[in-house]
Amino acid sequence: MTNTKTSNFMSPNTFTLRNLLRTTLFALAAAFSLPAAHAAEPPHIVIMIGEDEYRTWETLPDFAAKELKAAPYRVTIIHADTADKNQFPGFIEAMQDADLLLLSVRRRTPPAAVIDAIRKHLSAGKPLVGIRTASHAFALRPKDPAPKEGLAIWQEFDPQVLGGSYTGHYGKDAVAIALAPGAESHPILRGVAIADLIGHGGLYKNTPLQTGTTPLLTGTLAGQATEPVAWTHLYGPKNSRIFYTSLGHWDDFTLPAFRRFLLNGIDWALTK
Repeated sequence: MTNTKTSNFMSPNTFTLRNLLRTTLFALAAAFSLPAAHAAEPPHIVIMIGEDEYRTWETLPDFAAKELKAAPYRVTIIHADTADKNQFPGFIEAMQDADLLLLSVRRRTPPAAVIDAIRKHLSAGKPLVGIRTASHAFALRPKDPAPKEGLAIWQEFDPQVLGGSYTGHYGKDAVAIALAPGAESHPILRGVAIADLIGHGGLYKNTPLQTGTTPLLTGTLAGQATEPVAWTHLYGPKNSRIFYTSLGHWDDFTLPAFRRFLLNGIDWALTK
């Protein structure tokens, strides 16, 4: 009786084909199982804070910790120097890889290099979000002294970048908020309970908006003209996405509707 054995011998062609398949499978596995260190990082948001009225030095870090970092976004918060309110230590370095600048500044004259860093950010087509006093972030009033040597202003920042025309405000009463005509389907308003929004701290005078802006919300005080309180704008040749709202009083941040609205505005600005 003849014994039959199963051979383990493979022809050279079979061996080459198996090795090729194995190599391909390893390559595919590596492509779809990238180490965490090589995964794309979340967008980097730089928050610039320099104002003395609306406590955004408290509300924005809280908002960043609870909403932005959970989104998830990477966040760097730059405060004005307590010893010199026109200095923003670490700002220029933080802006080197910033994906979005969130601005809460009032009438500061920072070093020219700081203004240059903002201009460079916008010239690259990157977005900016401004709240409340950002409309007069780097502008001086007629009677204000000229900036010291080495410091700079950007007087036309509001009309040029934000698309507004801030000229002051009406009182400090609560403001009734409503949808701007045609804004119902805008993504920034998705999931925002408009009826729950209240403008605290008075109504800014922002009329007229610049050509190319898209109004989102309006505000009304008894006996006063209705004013836009939130809008979008595209700035520069690369159409940097700009979102601005004159809301941003500390009591506004107690409203879930406002926090959702601000987060939506940031999400929209970062979407291309």
